Amino acid sequence: MPMSPYVRSLRNRIGHDLLLLPGVTAVIRNGDRFLLARQRDTGRWSLIGGGVEPGETPQEAVVREVHEEIGVRPVVRRIVGAYGGKPLVSTYPNGDQIAAVTVAFECVLPSNDFTLEAAELIETGWLTREQVNHAERHEWIDNVLDDAAR
Repeated sequence: MPMSPYVRSLRNRIGHDLLLLPGVTAVIRNGDRFLLARQRDTGRWSLIGGGVEPGETPQEAVVREVHEEIGVRPVVRRIVGAYGGKPLVSTYPNGDQIAAVTVAFECVLPSNDFTLEAAELIETGWLTREQVNHAERHEWIDNVLDDAAR
């Protein structure tokens, strides 16, 4: 995942120490299927999302992230929930430690015709909840998908 200039400036000061980062997650559905993306760094499936930049609202961030990753601007419908804690703590291969807190938004695409834009992703797929259960994934997304189904 590319590092924003803001995070890079923080890393220059704190090195690899734990950094709490605000994020956003897009829950995009097509009937009973969810749009997931497989990440290049881990090979695992997850929901589309990323970090909130300084001066950006979470809603603006989720629209930007979806656009950067699949080339379309979604319509943000509602907040699904907020997530954090141990499931969202990780260490990148370079040793950088992060603890993410993410707000998940239900989003709708204006068209299901899109292309993969982000180099950090390998592929996208529309998966049913049952397929997600059998996919190699970031397990914290299970809570998000369960909340989105309510």
